Amino acid sequence: MISGYVTLFLVALGAATILPFSSEAVLLTLMQSDDYNHSLLLVTASAGNISGSLVNWILGVNLLRLKQRPWFPFDEKSFDRASRQYRRFGVMSLLFAWVRLVGDPLSLIAGFFKTPLLLFLLLVSIGKIARYAALTGLA
Repeated sequence: MISGYVTLFLVALGAATILPFSSEAVLLTLMQSDDYNHSLLLVTASAGNISGSLVNWILGVNLLRLKQRPWFPFDEKSFDRASRQYRRFGVMSLLFAWVRLVGDPLSLIAGFFKTPLLLFLLLVSIGKIARYAALTGLA
């Protein structure tokens, strides 16, 4: 039974990175079983997904130090455009870090621009927990 929670955590963590995982499918599958506590599944999925966003934030913070390298994956123009967009929409956009295709780069960019860790975790957590709570009907 514990392996279900561990699997959910790892899949949710991977889903918040560039890995093509679907934590929703695993969560909903486990919820159909009477072997798992639904509240604990919600906590596990949220913790894994928030941890994955934290990995992206850490990568963003560390990749910024390599910005001057010729092999850096973003040119100055792209980096400046991302910077303007992030500043335009602000840190509150991190509430949407759960959105597919948007959330992973958003958490990486938050690291690039050194969004304070506690603020990052607070906003990302609110969005991701709310999404899983709505998905599971525990809202």
